[in-house]
Amino acid sequence: MAESKPDAAESKIDRLRARYPWLDHVIRAGVRYTERYGTHYAAAVTYFSVLSLVPLLMIGFAVAGIVLTSQPALLEDLRGAITEAVPGSLGDTLNEVVGQAIDSKGTVGVFGLLGAAYSGIGWITNLRDALTAQWGYPKADLPIVKTAVRDLFALIGLGIALVVSVGITAVGSGFAHLVLRGIGLDGVWWAEALLRAGTIVLGLAANWLVFLWVLAKLPRKPVSWRSAMRGAAVTSVGFELLKQGGSIYLGIIGTSPTGLAFGPLIGVLVFANLLAQFMLFMAAWTATAKENVLRDPPLPPPPAVIRPVVELRKAPTPGATVGLLGAGVLIGALFRRRR
Repeated sequence: MAESKPDAAESKIDRLRARYPWLDHVIRAGVRYTERYGTHYAAAVTYFSVLSLVPLLMIGFAVAGIVLTSQPALLEDLRGAITEAVPGSLGDTLNEVVGQAIDSKGTVGVFGLLGAAYSGIGWITNLRDALTAQWGYPKADLPIVKTAVRDLFALIGLGIALVVSVGITAVGSGFAHLVLRGIGLDGVWWAEALLRAGTIVLGLAANWLVFLWVLAKLPRKPVSWRSAMRGAAVTSVGFELLKQGGSIYLGIIGTSPTGLAFGPLIGVLVFANLLAQFMLFMAAWTATAKENVLRDPPLPPPPAVIRPVVELRKAPTPGATVGLLGAGVLIGALFRRRR
């Protein structure tokens, strides 16, 4: 009886998979994700995601330094705000740090760009390899320089898609606020609720465009737009849920000094890893859709069987041998007489 339980459980799972196609699809995607080392690839993508934060902050400081240098009044307002918020020697130290950052904005910007280029290419390379693996393609031995240039252009393309996505969300939200103010519904609860719902829908549409680009254009083998549409839609919804969860997390850690010190870094690390794993799982989910999997794959040919044929021929008997020799001697004698 104890040995029949695994068979019963297996048959129950098979029945559920046959009954619910979506469950069968999820299980096939999970198997593909595990077999193609999705977790390992997600860890590599997470590493380069966190690594890129430092050079991006350096670039941000450099840009801020350029802006503050060209706006002396804004710089004085910043110094005054720091002195007011942090009086005493600590405020003087922060103002000194701001001054040093402005003075070294060129150096900080150059090193930030170099670091961003290194971490960005590493991030996009691992992401493209991970997406390609989820589609079942082996990792090819590609030229280093040519691959790095292509990955750089892919990173630029993804950056443009992100800018377009954020721009659509920002412009749409701002235009909706202007409309509410124009018709006198600014502050009305049901109008604000509709505006928030519209903003979420607009954000989902913008996210869909980004993830459609990721799933269709970033794999190193061609993927049809049609295959990536549904996967991009589900990924955009999951990304929005992750963002909402991140907002709740930041609200919780904001009440503790320790949480403010370490919480954001841990939150970024966890968020980047969850997003990478979810994105790769959705790539596996897209790759294991019915239109992308052969329903009846061709059967392999039967194994070749090599059977050597050995034929044994009987040797002539002694009498036949003597007869053949005699005939040869006789024929030779006749030829000599004729000569």
